[in-house]
Amino acid sequence: MTARVIIIGAGFGGIAAAIELKRGGHDAVLLLEKGDEVGGVWRDNTYPGAACDVPSPFYSYSFEPHPGWPRRYAGQPQILDYLIKVTDKYDVRRHVRFGAEVVACSWDDASRKWTVRLASGDELECDVLIPALGQLSRPSYPQINGRETFSGPAFHSARWDHDVNLDGKKVAVIGTGASAIQFVPAIQPLVASLTIFQRTPPYIVPRWDAEYGPRHQTLFRRVPQVQAGERLGWFAYLEVATTAFVYSSLLARAFTALARRHTRRQTAAVPGLFEKVWPDYPVGCKRALLSDTYLPALTQRNVQLVTDPIDHIGASGIRTAEGWHEADVIIYGTGFAATDFLVPMDVTGRDGLSLEKAWAEGAHAYFGLTVPGFPNLLIMYGPNTNTGGGSIVYFLETQARYIRAYVDQVASAGSALDLKPEVDAAFDAEIQRRLDDSVWTRCSSWYRAASGRITANWPGLSAEYRRRARFRPDDYLAI
Repeated sequence: MTARVIIIGAGFGGIAAAIELKRGGHDAVLLLEKGDEVGGVWRDNTYPGAACDVPSPFYSYSFEPHPGWPRRYAGQPQILDYLIKVTDKYDVRRHVRFGAEVVACSWDDASRKWTVRLASGDELECDVLIPALGQLSRPSYPQINGRETFSGPAFHSARWDHDVNLDGKKVAVIGTGASAIQFVPAIQPLVASLTIFQRTPPYIVPRWDAEYGPRHQTLFRRVPQVQAGERLGWFAYLEVATTAFVYSSLLARAFTALARRHTRRQTAAVPGLFEKVWPDYPVGCKRALLSDTYLPALTQRNVQLVTDPIDHIGASGIRTAEGWHEADVIIYGTGFAATDFLVPMDVTGRDGLSLEKAWAEGAHAYFGLTVPGFPNLLIMYGPNTNTGGGSIVYFLETQARYIRAYVDQVASAGSALDLKPEVDAAFDAEIQRRLDDSVWTRCSSWYRAASGRITANWPGLSAEYRRRARFRPDDYLAI
């Protein structure tokens, strides 16, 4: 049979799945994208200084190296341009329906098909459903009293309001995560004052960025093995970093020392600043951040770092436990609702089972992909497939290969596949046992759900995930 496939989302994951399926001869593929262009987070995150924190030779598809990266850590415009070119080169664009926001998906036991309902009211049917929304697509706003009473412009970094002129303004930034450490140095020279509200400091290590000039790019183009070697080198380095966080206390101490030296050097100009920005939790518990410009920005005269808790937000500023801080603009650098997988879609499987109910104690899936009771549903960048130190693109390529093998089986057998509950239970028990002993239990982070269950991260190395995440028909019931 011809398997009709719907992919929800046209970011790195959705594009990878579409390309892999087309390679396997599956052309009845439709990508539903709520935006007006491909790119996912790299289309949406346009804040000043937006860039990847994984080196570009590794933060790209292995089958489509790009010799023209301008820097080791490419910026948002270059990454979006790369995804657009890949989409067009591999004939994915003709499969994309833009402006298509999915609100609900339901499985029909009789027809053994999925019905996908759009915000427009349209309904579409498919044999295999692949949500590729990612973990970092929905901005998270803090629960702070009075947030709605602020009279000036206020926006999340992931929805940057470019109509707001920051020149000469008093700007408040809430949050010091991966986005904030990129946009703070970019806006600091423009503003009259910059007040940064920090709840928990991140570990910051050197970025070691480098420009890829014409000679470098020509070498990559003419001798692709050089860029492949650099990709392999960064893969190995990030696997070592993950080893430090997960397995080796000796390596963890080395990474801690590197971060401490970097932080102390870059904060030396301001007495007491080091103590404010040095973490009190083990390295790796939150994702370590790479920057050579954030800490120096904190030493500038127009910047104030506030570490006492926010009490409330008022019409003209922010009240903390220690005082009042005037603000013309508030920018939320508070991350994403990473543990709310597939929200706000309503997903219903066999016998009317809702995915929300199935995940009442925290999201879980077999290799992050499949869930018992939800036949022919494969989730990209699903539960426990985030990497604490590597490149998510590597994980997404592994998942795309799994999906292709799965769809091959569905098409050849003419039946739907439902994960065996015992397979799911054994896998989840192993993953949670390993996570319970991990560094990620030693602080509060977006890796963990409200229940305390770690739902984001894979507990081992990227290489282990690729080795183990292979489709096996015996893991499934044909229905």
